[in-house]
Amino acid sequence: MSRKIAFWSIWVGFLGYIVLFAPPIRPDILQLLQNLFTGQWQLINPIVLSIFNLVGICLLIHSCLLFFDGRMQKIPAWSFVLASVGTGVIGLLPYFALREPNQEFSGSKDTWLKLLDSRWTGVILSLNAIALIAYGLMFGDWGNFIEQFQTSKFINGMSLAVCLLVLLLPALLGDDMARRGMKNSSLFWVVTSLPLAGPLLYLCIRPPLPDSPQEVVTGRQQAAS
Repeated sequence: MSRKIAFWSIWVGFLGYIVLFAPPIRPDILQLLQNLFTGQWQLINPIVLSIFNLVGICLLIHSCLLFFDGRMQKIPAWSFVLASVGTGVIGLLPYFALREPNQEFSGSKDTWLKLLDSRWTGVILSLNAIALIAYGLMFGDWGNFIEQFQTSKFINGMSLAVCLLVLLLPALLGDDMARRGMKNSSLFWVVTSLPLAGPLLYLCIRPPLPDSPQEVVTGRQQAAS
């Protein structure tokens, strides 16, 4: 119950901040969005562009955990992931508040789940994250970004949303490790102590889930022995 209260409190607190305390919406927001979605990226501060794309990277990392966790939940994970495409962490947080702890997985993996379960997906996400962070750090205008963070609701909220998405990444880690037969507490703490880098490393090294219940039992017996 305390976990649910914590997630609902974060959700309400973030919503309240965005509505009541975040900077106002700037008149140039439509131009910024047009530049983002039409590929006119040379007109955008590289830091802003990097953060915008990191939102997508974080949502994909969450998807690599959520869709397996959601298979065993009463609530469909895909609806929250779909909501997060337009609202970011605001659409995703209710899932964490409503879900129940579960370390099981049953049924076969479809093409989508196999893609999310692939270590190559973790590698590709890691390379993209490194490239985006390096691009923002090397070519970004930090003075301009700070000014936009202080005066633009969109930039302010998006930046804080990325921070929340990164902090939420370890929330499903324990259950995901357990359903894969990974009983390494040291790895758990390494992953959770490294924001963004830890979860990306985990996606690159975690063993794929088996397709059948029999394989699950066999895998757990081998892990236990």
